[in-house]
Amino acid sequence: MNEYRLSIALITRNLPDLLERCLRSLRSQSIQPFEVVVSDDSEPEYVVANQLIAQKWNCRYLTGTRRGLQANLNNAILACQGTHVRIVNDDHIFPENHFKVLLQAIESDPECIWTLGEYYEMPHSNAILHLPGEVQPRGYHKPITNYTNSFGISGGSATLPRKIFEIHRFLETFGYVCDLEFGPRLSALGYRIRYCPDTYVIHLSEGSAEERIDKRKFVYPKGSFLLAHLTYSCYRPNFLNQVECLVYFAMLAIMTSFKVKNNYFTLTDFWETLTLSNQYREKFRNQEYEQIV
Repeated sequence: MNEYRLSIALITRNLPDLLERCLRSLRSQSIQPFEVVVSDDSEPEYVVANQLIAQKWNCRYLTGTRRGLQANLNNAILACQGTHVRIVNDDHIFPENHFKVLLQAIESDPECIWTLGEYYEMPHSNAILHLPGEVQPRGYHKPITNYTNSFGISGGSATLPRKIFEIHRFLETFGYVCDLEFGPRLSALGYRIRYCPDTYVIHLSEGSAEERIDKRKFVYPKGSFLLAHLTYSCYRPNFLNQVECLVYFAMLAIMTSFKVKNNYFTLTDFWETLTLSNQYREKFRNQEYEQIV
């Protein structure tokens, strides 16, 4: 097991109380990771508190990029020096032996990507374990059904070989939601994505995603359209799924543009996002992976 070094890429923004809770849970684990890197995208009034918390729990502190959630995630990952990277959000806590189980999984299959389920409350007999999701043609996601080879990656609870990031990055274009694009892309390149059933994440958020994420990069319909179209026009080509995707998002745009219903997605948004998706598709086909960011 000593052959593999597990780095933690932890992203945070404006919530020192949750960062403290997360790191207390992390440092209570029986097996500790190789390193913990904290990338902080906070407003200036939270920076000192987060720096002190990171120092208290023996973490390496980085200033975030202020370009959105996925950019902050890339910033943390690129600073990691282990053989594998476990992505962590500041609103996560961990069950007993969490990192011990992950290291055992890595040892059993070090080349694959490991994903986890999440509880959105403290686990109890009636609590629901939410599995990783695979993007669907209309932009939402469904839980994986193939536990040994899926295309679902959550940007908050995956463990990946660090060498992947020598070329690839999480897609930063629209911030939140675009982490789901990473799974189909890596799957198309032959990476195996496996579900680890022996541990999980406890995801206890404070406020909604909209409240927590920088509004300058939170454009949900655009991000959903981009990742769905890329998935079914490029990574997992399927004509019927691609048509469903185009028709669905075109209808959202038409309803907004003609003031039938405000879906925050206009015909201009539709065309610009489709153009961007086609540009990324060409970069993928030309193996210009470092430009898909």
